[in-house]
Amino acid sequence: MKLKIYNTLSRSKQEVTPISGDTIRMYSCGLTVYDFAHIGNLRKYVFDDLLRRTLKYFGYKVKWVMNITDVGHLTSDQDEGEDKIEKGARKEGKSAFEIAEFYKQAFIDNLKKLNIDMPDVLPSATGHIKEQIELISKLESRGFVYKTDDGIYFDTSKLDDYGKLARLDKENLQEGARIEINPQKKNPTDFALWKFSYPQGRDFDQNVDDQSKRRQMEWPSPWGLGFPGWHVECSAMSTKYLGQPFEIHTGGVDHINIHHTNEIAQSEAAEGKELARYWVHSEHLLENGKKMAKSDGHFIRLMDLEERGFDPVDLRFFYLRSHYRSKIDFSYQSLEGSRSARRKIVDFCLSLESGEIEGEDLFYREKMNEFDEALSDDLNTPRALEVIFTTITEAANKSFRGAFAKKFFEKIDEVLALDLFKNPFESIGFSGSKEILIASSFEQEVAEISKEMALRKEQGDFFASDELRAKLVNMGYVVEESQKQIKIYKK
Repeated sequence: MKLKIYNTLSRSKQEVTPISGDTIRMYSCGLTVYDFAHIGNLRKYVFDDLLRRTLKYFGYKVKWVMNITDVGHLTSDQDEGEDKIEKGARKEGKSAFEIAEFYKQAFIDNLKKLNIDMPDVLPSATGHIKEQIELISKLESRGFVYKTDDGIYFDTSKLDDYGKLARLDKENLQEGARIEINPQKKNPTDFALWKFSYPQGRDFDQNVDDQSKRRQMEWPSPWGLGFPGWHVECSAMSTKYLGQPFEIHTGGVDHINIHHTNEIAQSEAAEGKELARYWVHSEHLLENGKKMAKSDGHFIRLMDLEERGFDPVDLRFFYLRSHYRSKIDFSYQSLEGSRSARRKIVDFCLSLESGEIEGEDLFYREKMNEFDEALSDDLNTPRALEVIFTTITEAANKSFRGAFAKKFFEKIDEVLALDLFKNPFESIGFSGSKEILIASSFEQEVAEISKEMALRKEQGDFFASDELRAKLVNMGYVVEESQKQIKIYKK
């Protein structure tokens, strides 16, 4: 089956096909590693992983590159265009390189917890300064750049189709919010390719410069001491590892007007051909109708959810319940609903048997076709999940829990990566008549209270048992008791 994806460039769904050979090359804009990723950031990377898995599921070979921005990503104009990494270093009293490495590793840890397969290449901006300087030099030789007191800029007036991705007139395109306003710019849309550490690219002068603002991350260049602009790294690294053109470029919708628009401009000016065939963008995650953002302190991290007892894969499921091009409004209540829904699928998968059942083969082949059709239509995960729940209901009624059922759910888990065959509960080894199962990542105190609660009940001390149950409830746990088991998990 072929995958159709919505291409922002054409404003239409298009069938994904390799430009040449049998490999789809994909580039994704990664995280700026000056702080922990928030769950709004992470939604995009789950989408990237889903896209890559779906391509492989449908038989494509995939080469995926995702960058790490560890220099040159500036803050808003209101913050005077300060480098986020340098600002974070001063805030935490560490070096800029220490800050970048720490948050890079934290980001990678988040990716693994969300079942995101690592990209084939994970290059960093600081590791590719040479390539960025070479790209700027090529643009200079072709007459696309000019110099101001604070850096080297790309002249957007030299391109007739500048802004084609955003489909906005140049007059309406805002200057990059992450690039400091410069009155010497020829056009409002011109953007920095290389920023000088100090005016005109000179070295630090202790007699005139503020020591507290001395940069840690800076490199020599043909134009003077400085650092690359934010957009250059993606053009340099995508071309190095994927060539030009390549098939798919992904990012968030906030990249369309500025970052991706400028990537296209500099790459196509340098090489004289398109950068990427398909431009795919995921929507924002909101909380109370507001976009999650670190700049105003309005964000939730993955570790915050874990502290509340959620499995990171519950968050992955929460993302998949909405289409990637739709905004999601996050709440803990909706995340709890996602946890319950995922557990329903897991419970069914863990109940499956190995034997073959008559009629089961045809049933699951039909359901697999429905699932594939949903995914092939611009990664319609809400529809795909609907197929799964309908399948569970109908299969339960028909007692279709055999080998074909297991094969069906194993196959869909290859692409959705929801740990459908992983028991979310852990037995704590109680020696009484009932097995005590506690959801993963529980505190040791919870295990001790649970054992004591069950023991007191078996001894007939119901008052003490009820008091201990109430204590667990007050700690935020749900206690479910059946004839053979006691299940305990976070609300």
